Amino acid sequence: MTSLFTMIYENPLAYVLGLQGMALMRSFTGEHGREFVEARLAEVRRLLDDASLAEAGVDVVRLAPAEGYRIWSETYDGPNATFDYDEPIVKEIVAGLPKGMALDAACGTGRYAALLSGDGHQVIGVDGSPDMLARARARVPQAEFLRGDLSRLPVPDATADLVVCALALTHVPALDPVLAEFARVLRPGGSVVISDIHPEGVARGVVPPVRLPDGRPGRVATYHHRIGDYVRAALKAGFQVRRCEEPRTPAADRPQPPPRPRGPGVLGPWDVWPWVLTDLAPEAADAAIAGSPVIVVWHLQLPAA
Repeated sequence: MTSLFTMIYENPLAYVLGLQGMALMRSFTGEHGREFVEARLAEVRRLLDDASLAEAGVDVVRLAPAEGYRIWSETYDGPNATFDYDEPIVKEIVAGLPKGMALDAACGTGRYAALLSGDGHQVIGVDGSPDMLARARARVPQAEFLRGDLSRLPVPDATADLVVCALALTHVPALDPVLAEFARVLRPGGSVVISDIHPEGVARGVVPPVRLPDGRPGRVATYHHRIGDYVRAALKAGFQVRRCEEPRTPAADRPQPPPRPRGPGVLGPWDVWPWVLTDLAPEAADAAIAGSPVIVVWHLQLPAA
């Protein structure tokens, strides 16, 4: 049986108007001038008069992570542009740490388990999705993989020298229990390397889309943890913050196109919302989003004994 939390109403007009609002707020603080503001207001009026957007809203199922990742496991490995942002930083941090026992928490299909194993670590992977674990075992047969929850890891105390957790903590409602578990399974002096969708992205709807077996659209349940939430949970668990990186989208440098006609299908399939919706208001999207952080990467460390 599918585990449902609630329904989400996604309206493309509302999303694009939200981009306009973000862009206009930036102009209010001096980033853009009168011409930009007048163009945005005129575009808002055109959008409100667009009959093709008036009834384009979609009801979306909000899925429990285990159910969402069961569906997503078939296509999770690619292409996924987010990997291009977190992998270089995570690899750089991990390369500077001693080899030892590494725990890939929320290991998914074994993306980082493979990296850690190839880098000389002994690896344990934990995930709540049997489908993800099956793919991880096939990908990294030399590692051990266990089914478990991030707040109740099936790993003894002081087992690991390193914990890596990639793109997963946005799917837990509270960070404190998870960071406490990471501290429990680490040896003194051990490190945690976390990558996650940046809270600014979560607030803009960067949430994994999936299709249910009956074709209905669904989003994996995602929570908005602010940067301070990560810091407070880390400090409460006894960690020291060693590094925090927030790689950003490239600044927009394209010429601003004139308004273009829209017709059937211009919204694109729901599966590629909200990214394609920015094409409905490219200038506003550039002003609102370009240069915003995509992910956040943390390096935390327990004090040595």
